[in-house]
Parts: sequence; structure tokens; C-alpha cells
Amino acid sequence: MLHVEYNSRIMRILYLQTFPFWGSGSGTYARHLASEIGKRHKVAILAPDIRPIERCKLYSVELPFPVAFTGHPEWPDCKLYTDLSNKGIWEIYDAYLRATIKAVEDFKPDIIHAHHAFPTAWLAAFIKDTYNINFVVTIHGSELPTLEKDRRYYQRTFDSMYRAKRIFPNSGYTRDWFLRIFKGNFHEKCRVIPGGVNIEKFVYSESGAKAVDKELNLHGKPVVVFAGKLTKYKGVEYLVGAAKNIHGEVVILGDGPEKARLMEKAKQLNLTNVHWVGHKGAGVKKLVPYYSRADVFVAPSIWDEPLGLVILEAMACQTPVVVTRKGGIPLAVKEGFNGLFVKSRNSTDIVAKVNKLFDNETMRLKMGQNARKSVEEKFSWELIGKKFEDRYLTYAKKTNGSANPLPQTTIPKQ
Repeated sequence: MLHVEYNSRIMRILYLQTFPFWGSGSGTYARHLASEIGKRHKVAILAPDIRPIERCKLYSVELPFPVAFTGHPEWPDCKLYTDLSNKGIWEIYDAYLRATIKAVEDFKPDIIHAHHAFPTAWLAAFIKDTYNINFVVTIHGSELPTLEKDRRYYQRTFDSMYRAKRIFPNSGYTRDWFLRIFKGNFHEKCRVIPGGVNIEKFVYSESGAKAVDKELNLHGKPVVVFAGKLTKYKGVEYLVGAAKNIHGEVVILGDGPEKARLMEKAKQLNLTNVHWVGHKGAGVKKLVPYYSRADVFVAPSIWDEPLGLVILEAMACQTPVVVTRKGGIPLAVKEGFNGLFVKSRNSTDIVAKVNKLFDNETMRLKMGQNARKSVEEKFSWELIGKKFEDRYLTYAKKTNGSANPLPQTTIPKQ
């Protein structure tokens, strides 16, 4: 049994999120963390979304236009931060700031947790300066290319990191990347805390797998699944390039700016084994059936993926993974234990590793069992939430009368 003890003080925590709750890794991270912490504390979240989160008060912010770092499937026509005019940056900041001030006035948080180094950390720094409420920041990694390319975001982000009590990169690679950008500053503030998985909901589903068989006519066929944003960073073109020689079917979940080009490539290669499912929208129930049906999950990222929560979700559903050794992915994947690594930008290697698992059922099933075990032991939201809770308790205000006792709680290992 795994015992997790919690401090008895109830806090009020306000989260600031940059994107909708579904369709991106940071959105998934933000909603699951808020819901987990909400089991023991008063929690609110401000985000450009209107969909409710369990155990969490929502403050919805209406943006003048959607904008993302690398694109977003729920905002197919969104602008990119690198393309904003100077006025556009101000318009986004102003919308977030006005909404944040209203949320702070109403919710009266003891501490703020900002997701992404900007623009939400800018808001938290303003609140720190004016309301004297401490804040921490999670660095998800997707914001870092923008910080490297566009210096307009650098100085204000530097100032915000200076004011933050703690900075939580989601992997060791994300931490090192962040520190390179800021020339080693803030090293003493950084503590790596990865994302997690709801291990009670992301569980292998035989009925879900059968439903996917019926939907896509996959009965008796080996299946590879990819899920994520269809951007160049994700390297899906190399999975498409491998498809003709894969001994099975390829199912691609997701939308994005690369989808039309990828579909055209599949057409030019005369592929008949690629299924384009599209973005499945909100809800664990819509993803678990595909993870469960997958014999192998492939994530062929060509950039330094901060971590890749879809990889953890697939692993939780007992699916072995074939991934590139990029960024924070090795934090979860161990060669030959719960998955296999492939060379970046290499369709031939994808073919070899996927077919290796297809052709060896004993190896494939054992890796799937190990994948589930890995997630249970290192990436459950109960464990991740406890790490954050300890930090909140250290830095939260102690003047809001938020000192009601909580009973000691234990969480059994699943």
C-alpha cells in the first residue's frame, strides 16, 4: 500500500491557464492538477474556456482573438505569439489581466499557480506586486521556442521569474532548456515536477477497443495509434512515410496545420492502411478506447518534447510505446522495458521497431504491463498533486483564515 499523508491546513489556490482544457498537454495538465488539489483545498482556475472542471471554480476569460505558441486543435485558425503585432500583445495581456484581477478580488487566493512562463506568469507577477500574493510557475516547454525566437517576450518573463517563489519545469530537459534561455539565472528556484495521469480513468478497456474495431473495421488487425496536435514538431510525416511497410493499420487522432499536407502525402503514397480520426474533443472516454485498441503507440516527435502526456496516457492503458529520444520523453520511457526508441526523422526505424513489437506478442504484452506499472509508480496525479501541495503550503499566505483542519488521508496504490 502506498500511503500519502496530507497537511491539515486548507488553502485557496488560483490557477492561471493559457489554453483550453482539452487539446493540449498543458490544458490536460492544468485541469487534472486543479481537480486533484480540489479534493483537499479550495481551488479556482482562470482560462479561455467555459467547460467546468470537477472540484474547481471556473473564471472564464474572453480573449480578443485565440493565440497559441505552436497551434491548437480547438483553435484551428489561431494566431501565433511570434506573429502578434505589438498592439496584439497588449490586447492579449490586457484581457488576461482584467480577468485575473476580477478573479483575485472574488476568490481571494492564498497562492497563485501560473501555467507557462508567459503570459500568465506576467499576470501573477502583477498580482504579487500589488496584492502581495505569492506565485509559482510551471514551465510546460511549448512556450520556450517563442521565447528563443521573439525577444519581445524575454524581459517581462525574466522579471516574472525573478518574482516567482518556485519554477517547476515538467522535465529535466525542459529545465535545462529554460536555464539556457535565461543564461543560468533562476537555477536555485527550479524543481522538476512532471505531469501525471488519472490512473483510475486511463485504464485498458476491452469494450472500448471493440468499439474502435467496429468504427474503423479493424477486427483482427495489428494497430498503431498516434494522438496529438498535427504540427511539424510532432513528426507525424515520418509515421505516414512508414505506414506502407508497417504490418498493420495506422490510426491518427488529432487536427492541426499539418493535417492537409499529411493526408496529401498519404494519398500520393497510395496508402490504404491509414485512418484519420480527427480531434476527439473533451473527455477521457473518447481517448481510452483508441489507446486500448492500440497494439503500439507511436510518438515520432522531431523536437525536444517537454514530456508528452499522451505517451503517459497510452502507457496507463497498457500500451507499449515507440518514441524518439527527445526532450523529456526518456523520463517515462525505458528502452526494452515499457517501449522502444527510434531515431528522429527516420521512417525506416519506425517500421523496424513497430513490426518488432507486432511480431512478438510476448514482448509486446510484457512491455504493456510494464508501461502501466511505470505510470502507477511515478506519474499518478495523487503523487504529483502531493508534491505541489507541499510547495503551496510553504509559500501560501497565512492571513486569510484558511486554517481549517483536514483529516489525515491515505491513498491506496491501485
